[in-house]
This record gives sequence, structure tokens and C-alpha cells, in this order.
Amino acid sequence: MNKDTKNTQTTMDDVSPIEKKGDHAIMKKEQEQKTTLPVKEKQPPVKVQSCNPDSDKIEMLPIIKLEAFKSHPFKIMENEDFAKLVESVKENGVLIPAVVRPKGDGYELIAGHRRKAVCEKLGIDTMPVIVREMSDEQSTIFMVDSNVQRENILPSEKAFAYKMKMEAIKRQGQRDPSTCAPVGHMSGGVKSRDIIAQENGESREQVRRYIRLTELNPQLLQMVDEGKIAFRPAVELSYMSKAHQKQLLSAMDAEQSTPSLSQAQKMKMYSLDGLLDEARITTLMREQKPNQHECIRIPYDKLKAVLKTDMSPKDIEDFILTAVTDYQRKLQQQRSGAAR
Repeated sequence: MNKDTKNTQTTMDDVSPIEKKGDHAIMKKEQEQKTTLPVKEKQPPVKVQSCNPDSDKIEMLPIIKLEAFKSHPFKIMENEDFAKLVESVKENGVLIPAVVRPKGDGYELIAGHRRKAVCEKLGIDTMPVIVREMSDEQSTIFMVDSNVQRENILPSEKAFAYKMKMEAIKRQGQRDPSTCAPVGHMSGGVKSRDIIAQENGESREQVRRYIRLTELNPQLLQMVDEGKIAFRPAVELSYMSKAHQKQLLSAMDAEQSTPSLSQAQKMKMYSLDGLLDEARITTLMREQKPNQHECIRIPYDKLKAVLKTDMSPKDIEDFILTAVTDYQRKLQQQRSGAAR
């Protein structure tokens, strides 16, 4: 060893006790940094809809092999949103794969009914899908969750969707938790209606009201979707028997009006007490509503001969007012001529 090397080398014996202690602390801290793994923040439970989500892969399947979900509550309407989807698929193809499960010789659509309808409209024979093995309960919950948050959902769609999901959650709660079931959907002592309320930003009572709508006559329910019957009166009417609901439709047609909340509540009370009949329904429908103005009703059958078939109620109203005004002007001219 040469002189320069010897002079530059230093052993631990040549270091002061203070320096030894400081170096030891630094070495220990560096060693801890190398060996200690960062602590991850606790994450909330992740909901999964399939027993083997990691096995998902996209396939191209003939749309003729894709069968609609049984009792699918969501309507496919060719509205503005549908038109936008048509243009998107025409330009870019189907960007988001549908989700299906094997069924017989084909597949059952869980999510992607509108995408399939667009493909059919454009003459596209195949579309991308993800095939999953799912139970009836899993597929129902997935189908509802995939659609219920979209914009412009109808009251009837939400009503049947909530009912289907509630029943699926109840069935899941009756199964052994050790079986393959979606994480986060087992009831765990929480009522299924509460689960739906929490997941959809609704109150428990509002979920109950929506599910009550499924008890309505289809014609009454359609009027709710069309905004002709308000939501709260419709919920009250759902407690009436189907026979009484049919009688109500006749009374509404005769009176050319829909029940107010007060009228609907009275019908519900009489129905539950076994005192409701057709005569009482008619009497209730003829009650004066708050802020209701006296009006004249003309049966459509008496006017249709002079009306165009595509006229809206507002067009008909304007037509009648114009006709009455012209007739009144003509009468005045006749009186003026006779007075001369």
C-alpha cells in the first residue's frame, strides 16, 4: 500500500464517538427507507358484477344471437339522444361493448339494448360484447345500475327497475354469503329499499313511491309518463283495485280532467275502506279543484269532422277560438246591415 493511499484511508477507530453515532443514525434511517413499504390508504369496498371480472374479454358477436333481457323495463325511443347515438355509431362504430351472458344457443343482453337497436337500424350485423357468467340476481342488478342513472328516464322505467332490483337483492340475501355474489350487494341487515335509496340518491320513501307505480293500470301509468297525471296523485291511485282504476279512466274521459292529489287521496281512502264505487269516483272527479276555472267541454267526436288529424290540443283550442271570433264578427256585421 503506497503512502498516499494509506493517508487517505480512515478506519472507524479513527472517527470520534460523536461522528460514529451520527453515521449510525443516518445508516439506520436509510435502511428503514429501503425496507419499509408505504402504507396504502384504506379503500372502500369495490362492487363487482361478475364472479371472474378479470377474465372479461371483448368479442364480436352477431346481433342476431343477442336476446333482450327478460322484462327489460327501459324503453328504446327514437328521440334526440337515440339520433345522436346513431350518428356516433355510424361515424365511429360501437365504442363501448355491450355486456351479455350465455343463454341457450345464444346470449342474453344485460347492458347494450340501445346499441343493438342502433346496429339494427344501420344494418350492422355484429357488435362488440363482453361475455360474463352471471346469476339471475347479478344480471338484474347490473342491468338496472347500467340504465337507471341516465338522463330523461321515465317514471315507469324507474318504477319497474327499482322493483326488479329490490327483488334481486332480497333473493341474494337469502343465499349463502360464501357463494359467488356481488360484493356490496348482500343486504347485511340493511333493507333492500334502503340500499337502492343510498345508491341512487333517493329517500327510502321516494323509492317506495316509485315501486307503488307498478300497481297502476298501464293506461294510467302511461299518463304519468306523459305528464298528464302528477307523480304524487298517481302513487295514491295505485292503491285502488284494477276495476276501480278502469272506472276512473272512464270518469276522467267523461270529465276531461285528471285527479288532483286531494281527489286521489280520497279515492284511496274510500277504496281501502271498501266504500269506493263508480258513482263515488264520478262524484269525486266533478269536485271543484283549487284555482280551477269553469270551462266548457266538447266531445272530440263532435269536432273531428272539421279538424285535421295531426292537430295538437293547443292547435284545436286556437282553431275553436278563431272560429268563434270569426262567427261573432259575422253576426255583428249582419246586425249592422239589418239596422240600416
